Amino acid sequence: MLNWIWLAFLLTAVVVSGFTGRLDALTKGAFETAKDSVMGLALPLAGLMAVWLGMMRLAERGGLVQIIARVLRPVLRRLFPEVPPEHPAMGAMVMNMAANMLGLGNAATPLGLRAMLLLQQLNPRKDTASNAMVTFLAINTASIQLLPTTAISFLLLAGAKNATGFVPAAVLATTLGLTCGILMAKFLERLPMFAPGPPDPESSADGDAPVTGETAAVEEAALAPLTIGKQLALWGHLVIFVLIFLVIYAPDAMEWIPRLLHQTWRYADLFPDMPQAEKPVLRGLRTVSLMAVPWLLTFLPLYATLRGVKVYEQFTDGAKEAFATATRIIPFLVAMLVSIRMLREAGIIQALTENLGPLLARVGFPADLLPMVLLRPLSGSATQGLFVELINRPGIGADSLIAKMAATIYGSTETTFYVLAVYFGSVAIRKTRHAILAGLTADTVAVIASITLCRLFFA
Repeated sequence: MLNWIWLAFLLTAVVVSGFTGRLDALTKGAFETAKDSVMGLALPLAGLMAVWLGMMRLAERGGLVQIIARVLRPVLRRLFPEVPPEHPAMGAMVMNMAANMLGLGNAATPLGLRAMLLLQQLNPRKDTASNAMVTFLAINTASIQLLPTTAISFLLLAGAKNATGFVPAAVLATTLGLTCGILMAKFLERLPMFAPGPPDPESSADGDAPVTGETAAVEEAALAPLTIGKQLALWGHLVIFVLIFLVIYAPDAMEWIPRLLHQTWRYADLFPDMPQAEKPVLRGLRTVSLMAVPWLLTFLPLYATLRGVKVYEQFTDGAKEAFATATRIIPFLVAMLVSIRMLREAGIIQALTENLGPLLARVGFPADLLPMVLLRPLSGSATQGLFVELINRPGIGADSLIAKMAATIYGSTETTFYVLAVYFGSVAIRKTRHAILAGLTADTVAVIASITLCRLFFA
């Protein structure tokens, strides 16, 4: 399916731009995007992946991933019946889902790529997405975010009086999208037209030559016996308890630290926009979102050290996979992002907005949201630009119903084609089966739910 979609993007963009006189803009945009895909996305991603894959190795060696996966085993076994319960892929998927729930996009992507690499070890057809891969992608397309920090930040900059008011609607919308995405993935995988085909012959199970080096690196982590550190001593449990206590009671317990450095800092200064009467639950969510990354960068090495793991050695071993994975992504990333940029430069998105807007307005869908909805599965940066322009547009404003709808959509949907290109590209998957349909189902349900819920809550 992806072959035909990509070809349709290219041909449609070239033909339309020829009739509209936009060939020069299309050519310039295509080459700019090709450059940015490598220099602005793939290479910076390698650095981020090095950090989080190293931390993932510490969590594995310390036994923390196994503990979390064991707790969630009943749910995971139903979602991924073909993945052994003790396989490292389970732990990687759990960590990715947790990072997505906290809105840690930069941390979630490397962990998701790690999960894909581990799932590929169980895949009997190396160029075809397995059922577990498709389900995992559907979960990433509509992952629940407890606090959509990016949308909140833009609303604050636009002068919104209640920048977090849309959060409950976003959580509900993305929950509905996630549920429908998973159900669609499970339904489509049973249809004969999406059958994966026969397994690869034994002789070609490792794929082609360029993949061999990375496959060997992943096999070492996924298939070799995992050495886990020793059990925590009593004093180790005490140290972990104190660290967790400080985080939970951060509003009061951690203000004394900067005072030792002669700083006039208060915990409330981190949230200058937060009203004094802010609800404790929302304040707690903000705290989690703010402190999640620093806490993980502290907790995981400390926990592994207390269990006798040589943290520096294990961190660097885990980080070795980062550059190879980022390199593998480049051709898939360039192919997808260039085709999307060509569609934009040809004026197709604008034409669809002008023609479909009045029709959708009759069924309660605001025409102002259509460009953002159409671009959301294709480009995160373009959607972000449209969102910022919309909430700052005269006559709409950051506190309007349309602004709340836009923020809810932005916080409950994902760039499906980008996620598909990056995740499947990291393991050289070319036959995506029903992954696109499952992802777009999650996006569509989240959009419809966002508009409906906002009308119920705020209209």
